[in-house]
Amino acid sequence: MVKPFLETRQVVKRYASHTALNGVSIQVPEGKVFGLLGPNGAGKTTLIRIINRITAPDSGEVYFNGHLSRPEDIFHIGYLPEERGLYKKMKVGDQAIYLAQLKGLSRSEATARLKKWFEKFEITPWWNKKLEELSKGMQQKVQFIITVLHKPQLLIFDEPFSGFDPVNAELLKREILELKNQGHTIIFSTHNMASVEEICDNIALINHSEVVLQGNVNEVRSRFKSDTYTLSVRADHPLKDTALFQATLTQASGNESHYTLRKLQEVSNSDLLSEVGQQAEILSFSECLPSMNEIFIRTVEGKK
Repeated sequence: MVKPFLETRQVVKRYASHTALNGVSIQVPEGKVFGLLGPNGAGKTTLIRIINRITAPDSGEVYFNGHLSRPEDIFHIGYLPEERGLYKKMKVGDQAIYLAQLKGLSRSEATARLKKWFEKFEITPWWNKKLEELSKGMQQKVQFIITVLHKPQLLIFDEPFSGFDPVNAELLKREILELKNQGHTIIFSTHNMASVEEICDNIALINHSEVVLQGNVNEVRSRFKSDTYTLSVRADHPLKDTALFQATLTQASGNESHYTLRKLQEVSNSDLLSEVGQQAEILSFSECLPSMNEIFIRTVEGKK
């Protein structure tokens, strides 16, 4: 089992009469992408602010790389907030260098790293432009670069694809996966469940200030499976239901037919296929696992 790089234990945060977090415990595995999910107002941003030491919990603890979180840990965190916060009147290059120095880089090292990233993202011509002269997408590219420039151990991306066109969203997605491959631990907060399936290794779903679902993405999807399968067969006649399965024809072309198959008993897939094979030649067979979007909706609506 991969050890947690970041862990929160029974974190509670209240604002007047509102409880933003109620005993929230998460474990973010080292070197993985961890999806922090939940509907608006669930408490995700509050938890991120606590991890970043922007605010403190009323009770509970945060552990960073094996020790109780301490002020100097913020130099090892890169945070891309959903609400971008760059200075619109300041030149892009000067601003990026200034913010990199706040994270501990020297001016020369910051400049060298920035030039490589600007070339990679094809935004070098904008170095001496004011931020307000850039499109929203260009501004987000700049803020992403600033977030990762000091090579922090922990990266936190809050809705990083917001406002991006599909081409640039795909570019950013590749960069996030490359950062994981380099050993960075990443917290990825989003409402885009398709991105969760493509990027995340583990997730935690927060609803009404509490963690209601947590685990490995594949294991979570398997947990919500409904014993339903897709099946293609070569047959001259429709499949007949048996004591083991119920078959629903979804498409037929010539002597090739496609079915949705629902298992009726607790039997192995081998036994199920053997039963089908007595009626037709099997061309393909796969289990239907629910999407993260379906799981999100089912879990959140079930907690209302």
